[in-house]
Amino acid sequence: MKRHPELLQLSREHYGALKLARDARRSAESEEASAVRALAQRVVQTFAAELDPHFCVEEQGILVLLAQAGQHALVARTLADHAELRRLAEVLATPDADSLLRFADLLGAHVRFEEREVFEAAQAVRALDTA
Repeated sequence: MKRHPELLQLSREHYGALKLARDARRSAESEEASAVRALAQRVVQTFAAELDPHFCVEEQGILVLLAQAGQHALVARTLADHAELRRLAEVLATPDADSLLRFADLLGAHVRFEEREVFEAAQAVRALDTA
């Protein structure tokens, strides 16, 4: 999928998020306590170092652009997903398989939503800006 240059890095970062979601799902479904603990710790660390900064870039850039273009439903869903993922990352400081699975499911769905809907809408707005 061809991406606007301003979205390329964010789109690349989504690949790492999808890998994290896949690994978290596998660990959660294994129900092996040590695997759940290890992945929960990885989620907490990766969230702080990579995912939350990624969310902030989106919230201060793409979402502002989309709000100005009247795409309020996309903005609202993105912000709600970000808030829930932040909450789940905090919950995972005390690891449990159910929370890890919820995080994995939401992160995977969220990345796909952004790639298919949010980024497509942002590209359309950018195309109109340059037309």
